[in-house]
Amino acid sequence: MAVRLLVLGCKTMREGVTVSAVFLVGAILLLLAAEHVVPDVLHIRHIVLFFALVLIILAPIVLISTFLLSVIPGAREKLDKCEH
Repeated sequence: MAVRLLVLGCKTMREGVTVSAVFLVGAILLLLAAEHVVPDVLHIRHIVLFFALVLIILAPIVLISTFLLSVIPGAREKLDKCEH
């Protein structure tokens, strides 16, 4: 099972970059929502800010892990077949 998680191809490379971008945009939207939209009732603003912080932390982790998977020995042959 763990071996299948480390399989990298053209599609997974694109998906990693897309997920990272979605996390970053989602975090920015949550930060703006917490600042301007969410009322300060029952600490809801802090909960929304916490989720924004989690997304901000996860975005570079996903991007860096995708990069690190692409530089593993043996990944170059798979990535050379990609059409960019």
